[in-house]
Amino acid sequence: MSDDTVVVWDESLLAYDMGDHPLDPIRVELTIALARELGILDRPGVRVVKPEPADDALLTRVHEPAYLAAVRNAPRDPLFAGYGLGTSDNPVFEGMHESSALIAGATVAAAEAVWRGDARRAVNVAGGLHHAMSARASGFCVYNDPAVAIARLLDLGAERVAYVDVDVHHGDGVQQIFWDDPRVLTVSVHETPLALFPGTGFPDETGGPGAQGTAVNMPLPPGVDDSGWQRAFHAIVPSVLRAFRPQVLVSQCGADGHRLDPLADLNLTVDGQRATYLAMRALADELCDGRWVATGGGGYALVEVVPRAWSHLLAVATGDPIDPATLTPPGWRDLVASRRLGREVPLRMTDDADPSYEPWQPTGEPNAVDRAIAATRKTVFPLLGLDPHDPRD
Repeated sequence: MSDDTVVVWDESLLAYDMGDHPLDPIRVELTIALARELGILDRPGVRVVKPEPADDALLTRVHEPAYLAAVRNAPRDPLFAGYGLGTSDNPVFEGMHESSALIAGATVAAAEAVWRGDARRAVNVAGGLHHAMSARASGFCVYNDPAVAIARLLDLGAERVAYVDVDVHHGDGVQQIFWDDPRVLTVSVHETPLALFPGTGFPDETGGPGAQGTAVNMPLPPGVDDSGWQRAFHAIVPSVLRAFRPQVLVSQCGADGHRLDPLADLNLTVDGQRATYLAMRALADELCDGRWVATGGGGYALVEVVPRAWSHLLAVATGDPIDPATLTPPGWRDLVASRRLGREVPLRMTDDADPSYEPWQPTGEPNAVDRAIAATRKTVFPLLGLDPHDPRD
């Protein structure tokens, strides 16, 4: 296996553009610009690969043919409605099928590079559209690129694929698509569905018949900070991955759990997000011989958060992590200023936060985070042969 890292990128990925909409492609453009200015994409062993669109054979591994036809036809029909398209969340836009298929193809290219041994890790920061269902657009997502990539891994011979989703929103589309498939473990750490879209992701969602225990959900109360998030992540994710023994790890790394994100209610920092990326890389190294496919996802603080968070992700995936105290390069700040976005430009790669945490223990007076941890462990751990009360599991 090559020790290279593949970064799947081309400016054509910015065509997934819904117009005046929270999911602004400038967040991806600024991420790549910041990573370039920091020298991340010029590191030894980093290969930037141009994607090709996923064809219908790939897309229909996950999506219904009639849905693909609707996505193609919707921009030509001003009265089109249906399949979740034409809503405020998922407006119809020109080139919708082509740009969505390109994002799916980019994540598939990342997965193929890792599975075939051409790279140890691969990243598509434009991907992570995890809400799309087999026959419905949802939550800003038209085609579910992580699911298409996982289906491709299964077709290539993978027997156990783990999907870990740390977006603030539940990874409902990926969970639903593989609900009955015991070869795919879906793990989602997110804000409680009682407070946030999509309203799913409770602990008792554990997988369909024959696949029970392969859906794992860790919903957290609003307001959770880095220490609570890290405590919950480490109380759940390493244990279930070790029990499942995946051959490859696929991650959705949404940055919308940040305290500045306008669409959610958690209180994370880029320092905490960086710590999560390091933890996922370590799990891939421990369990999957390093095979890690990472995607972007949500994130709506377009300047203040997403470029820094995902540049940290790219640094972690390509080698040494960036020192949090690193200054953002002047050239990048000038680029942001030239775009007249009216946003405060961060001067450093840190929020000056300490992401350390106290490991979960089944004793003491539980707080809201510990109650959530206990609920998830009690529900799903026995299905995986784990003891919900033993902190070593």
